[in-house]
Amino acid sequence: MNTPVRQALISVSDKSGLLELAKGLAKLKVRILSTGGTAKLLADNGIAVTEVADHTGFPEMLDGRVKTLHPKIHGGLLARRDLPEHMKAIADHDISAIDLLVVNLYPFEATVAKPGCTLEDAIENIDIGGPAMVRSAAKNWKGVAVMTDASQYADVLAEIERDGTVSETTRFALAVAAFNRIADYDGAISDYLSSLQPDGSRAEFPGQSNGRFVKLQDLRYGENPHQNAAFYRDLHPVPGTLAMAKQLQGKELSYNNIADADAAWECVKSFNDMPGAACVIVKHANPCGVAVGANTAEAYDKALKTDPTSAFGGIIAFNRPVDGTTAEAVAKLFVEVIMAPSFEPAALKAFSAKANLRVLEIPPGPDGKVGRNTHDLKRVGSGLLIQSADNHELSVAELKVVTKKKPTDAQLADLLFAWRVGKYVKSNAIVFCANGQTMGVGAGQMSRIDSARIAAIKAQNAGLSLQGSVVASDAFFPFRDGLDVVIDNGAVAVIQPGGSVRDDEVIAAADERGVAMVFTGVRHFRH
Repeated sequence: MNTPVRQALISVSDKSGLLELAKGLAKLKVRILSTGGTAKLLADNGIAVTEVADHTGFPEMLDGRVKTLHPKIHGGLLARRDLPEHMKAIADHDISAIDLLVVNLYPFEATVAKPGCTLEDAIENIDIGGPAMVRSAAKNWKGVAVMTDASQYADVLAEIERDGTVSETTRFALAVAAFNRIADYDGAISDYLSSLQPDGSRAEFPGQSNGRFVKLQDLRYGENPHQNAAFYRDLHPVPGTLAMAKQLQGKELSYNNIADADAAWECVKSFNDMPGAACVIVKHANPCGVAVGANTAEAYDKALKTDPTSAFGGIIAFNRPVDGTTAEAVAKLFVEVIMAPSFEPAALKAFSAKANLRVLEIPPGPDGKVGRNTHDLKRVGSGLLIQSADNHELSVAELKVVTKKKPTDAQLADLLFAWRVGKYVKSNAIVFCANGQTMGVGAGQMSRIDSARIAAIKAQNAGLSLQGSVVASDAFFPFRDGLDVVIDNGAVAVIQPGGSVRDDEVIAAADERGVAMVFTGVRHFRH
């Protein structure tokens, strides 16, 4: 049933797009009810408006806390047009139906995001009447259209201008969006209030966590074909992250594509502060080749040399725009996904011949910045692990040289490079590097010594010499045996967190073997 839009109630905190909407409704002879600042704005702009207090016959009170909580408002929103007894009841009480509700809520989220926000500020920005009206209208969506965001105004107004009403399909979609908005709003209130401590400070982890995500797409299947999956984005996404990617070509992304692409993108953007370009090649969530170069072509050539076998069917990420020369080189290899901040026309032309190749563009935010998640989540049986994200960036000042031999400037640069890479390799992680290039990567083994052996084997299989290389270990060496393995294969400098009860033994071994070793005091387990 499509009823004509004859009366609208407008009450908004965010006035964006309001005048255009109200003028359009007024032109269509829709009676407009409104409150407070919204009513004043409309009247000041020559738009006929009736104050809610005049409509209900009851004044606003308690500093505006009570204005729309009235039977003449909620009766007009909740009366079912298809039930004669409902329509008779509101008529008997001189209540007119409200066919369109336009409400956005007090800015609670923005208020509590301010550093100096007090509990009193937060409480005063908890909307009561707005959510109540939105729920009433959304519940009665078959007779009422409800808009909760300015982005909805133009399309809904166009429908009313064309048909005099809002279609059932649109009304239902608006109702779903309205209930989602109320859920998000209440979740934000719960998160804030349950994070407050007795001293007035806010805990990093609230007493109740209300995750809020928006589905981007259903996926063909999950990690394996017998599993179902979908891809969701944070309600307030961080600029320059994978969920903000735009797919320019290629097949639909799979669950594994997305997981691996995120690993590659998070790693490659960690080199944004370095000159030149970085390239990261990922296979099964582990970097199998990472390098920096003067440009994307050089970075790719160096990264590929680390492990060309594993790179086949992998994911490739660049932290700089990709040009045609680089694209032509990449196009020679079978790749599942390639991503970068942007692609030159020549690059897109080179990739267009590979119809299945997924090309993702992930531009930075409006301010040119690329963000990171503040927290990581991991599902466990009937529970959820939440932790602050591992966003620690190591500085030279934090390093402690613990051996008699000190690393050279060139070795120090490679140690810092290897440390960045190691952060994104599954534990236990061992990474050989030289000249801004990974030479061998050992990942995900139950013992550190096996990761060291595998990294050396990978380098040998790729035909790379480890003589004069440096090594990063994501956690401390528990015994000297792992250190001996990397030195036996050519490493001359090592970076590791330290902190083992056998640190003295490992340091003595490094001195005995004549290599430099630095401690970071920070570990990077990645499970």
